[in-house]
Amino acid sequence: MSEKVCVGLVGFGVVGTGMVSCLLRNTEQINARSGLPVSLKTIADLDITTPRGVDTQGVRLTNQIDDILNDPEIDVVVELVGGTDFAHTLIVKALESGKDVVTANKALLAYRGPELFELAEKKGRLLLFEAAVGGGIPIIQVLRNGICSTEIISIHGILNGTANYILTRMEESGLDFQTALIEAQARGYAEADPTFDIEGHDTAHKIVLLSEIAFGTKVSFDDVYREGITRLTSFDLNMAQELGYRIKLLAVAKRHDTGLEVRVHPALVPLSSQIAAVSGVFNAIFVEGNPLGPAMFYGQGAGGDATGAAVVADIMEAARQKACGSHRQNYYNFDHQNLTVRPMGESICSYYLKLMLQDEPGVLAQVAAALGDQGVSIASFIQQDPHAEHQAIPVVMTTHCASESAVLAALKVVHQLDGVVEEPFLLRIEELEG
Repeated sequence: MSEKVCVGLVGFGVVGTGMVSCLLRNTEQINARSGLPVSLKTIADLDITTPRGVDTQGVRLTNQIDDILNDPEIDVVVELVGGTDFAHTLIVKALESGKDVVTANKALLAYRGPELFELAEKKGRLLLFEAAVGGGIPIIQVLRNGICSTEIISIHGILNGTANYILTRMEESGLDFQTALIEAQARGYAEADPTFDIEGHDTAHKIVLLSEIAFGTKVSFDDVYREGITRLTSFDLNMAQELGYRIKLLAVAKRHDTGLEVRVHPALVPLSSQIAAVSGVFNAIFVEGNPLGPAMFYGQGAGGDATGAAVVADIMEAARQKACGSHRQNYYNFDHQNLTVRPMGESICSYYLKLMLQDEPGVLAQVAAALGDQGVSIASFIQQDPHAEHQAIPVVMTTHCASESAVLAALKVVHQLDGVVEEPFLLRIEELEG
């Protein structure tokens, strides 16, 4: 066994630069807490000439990943290239060559994680991914070790800083969605193509990983209901506040006797809840379990420094295990529970409904009747002034708890009523406490 842990980094972008910066800044602490010194030996990237603002003196820079994979001195391969195809091939080759792997690739793990973990176990290697969820929030370590004795009941998470920033700006400054998105792009919080963030893909990848660890079962990404924030307006955010709520793009995972709920969508959360106070690009994960009770984990969900620090934490874990000289222990078991994801129609919660109605006698009564026929009862409603364009009246209702299938069936009837001008708009309400 060598007296140090050698690292090969593939992908020298924002997170890779943050990782290198963390290794340089905290060298003494990292080595003291890892059991073995950590040495960055090689960096592979298509661009090895552009300055990153970190010192790479003594580190080999190369365009060839084989310089890492074929180097017997390298113990840990860090994959930070993103995507799924190339990254999958890289991780497989690294594990098969006897190297531990650290990755921040939530998309790949959401689709093919169990397969890769099975390979890691077969080869006796580590596959670590703290940086894949929550940036600098150590939620994977928390679920894996810190609260592993707790039976998790539910997880609610704000897991995408771009979407949360956009919603914060829409609410605080009354911006429309498009203006808030352009501002997020100008500040570097949103990509030129922001689809994965604003349509909930990124959040869905992350809740798949959290669900698999928390509930000990495999979760298919295709079974996760997903809805983005593009249809939200400042009107919706203002009405939510009037009703005592705030709208967040929320990841939800809940355990039931009959399986799991795993879903991603905008949701109203009470203004009194801790998660409602999470603003800007920050992330938060609210976990409830037995006997833990409620707990919230909060911090920077993205950015080179925070995510790079999470990558380094995984490298340190690999170093500790190497120092022990034993078979690598991943601590991930997705097979001890046989839980399936329930259809979205079986979800039960309260709802926010936005309707545009003609100012005619009996229309509201017809709407109430259509809801009542499906067993959906109205908890409150607010009627606004007529809409300037066509004199329709915006009406916002909240319901008592009902199944998704019942609400959708009722709204299908409501949409066909003569006095209903537009397709009804629905948001779910999550009555979180604390």
